[in-house]
Amino acid sequence: MALPPLVLLANPAVALLVGGGIALALNCRPFALASTMSKYCLQTAIVLLGLQLDLGTVWKLSASYSWLVAVYVLATLAIGLLAGRLLATEGPTTKLIASGTAICGGTAIATLGATVRAQPHQIALALAIVFLMNAVAVFAFPPLAHWLNLTQLQLGIWAALAIHDTSSVLAAASMYGDEALQVATTIKLGRTLWLIPLILGFAFWEASRGSAERPRMNKGRRRFPMPGFVLPFIAATTAGSLLSFPVSVDATAKILTKSLLVVALFFVGTELTREVLQQMRGRVVWLATGLWALVVPMTLLAVLWAT
Repeated sequence: MALPPLVLLANPAVALLVGGGIALALNCRPFALASTMSKYCLQTAIVLLGLQLDLGTVWKLSASYSWLVAVYVLATLAIGLLAGRLLATEGPTTKLIASGTAICGGTAIATLGATVRAQPHQIALALAIVFLMNAVAVFAFPPLAHWLNLTQLQLGIWAALAIHDTSSVLAAASMYGDEALQVATTIKLGRTLWLIPLILGFAFWEASRGSAERPRMNKGRRRFPMPGFVLPFIAATTAGSLLSFPVSVDATAKILTKSLLVVALFFVGTELTREVLQQMRGRVVWLATGLWALVVPMTLLAVLWAT
């Protein structure tokens, strides 16, 4: 089994590479529950990280950079939607790519799919593109940050803004340092919460178009789009700030956080099949790559200016 040595190595990028290599070699997803496993490993890692954070620090970071998150989200959405119109990509696909780049990658795409009436192939293509961009980011951001001599604060903010999915944000930040990981987690949390107004905004937008074909809504209890790790993370941060834990608890939490990130990225990697690569085609690829190529340097310049 590849996982034990990967956990000992404690490098999420290598875990992602190994998982992807296995999936490509077998040309299938070797673990039926890989997506679920990566999700719960990541959420547990985030909660454990909350134990290591001070509530005052979390509040200060959130208050200091919430404006930067808001500018990034709104500007990326606007540019993405405009670029999609100029490239004449399909409306639902444009909304998925713009939202995934602006907020939280695969989570935004999967959550928003029904609201914008996206077809399964449109969702699959958007997810495939975002997946590969996340893989590139995990490998590229840490060495770029070293080359640019960024501080851990700067890398943490940059990764939290410019990388799509939470798992890849934390993976890239963890390879740069503990402070970068803590900063990235806090800022990414604030960015992810934009998913709530995004869903509501697109729901009103689709309804205002007056189309006979409405987004499918549950007639019963509607699921509130709150990311599952938000409340446990806040609770863990509060406990870590108010309670005095032994040093051994803090050390164990750090080890488990990094180990769970490695496991999560390994399972993410096993989702990379040849079928996923074959979906990478069409103008939507130009939309996604062009949008990301724009926001990566722009967010870096904004971070350097703000810090």
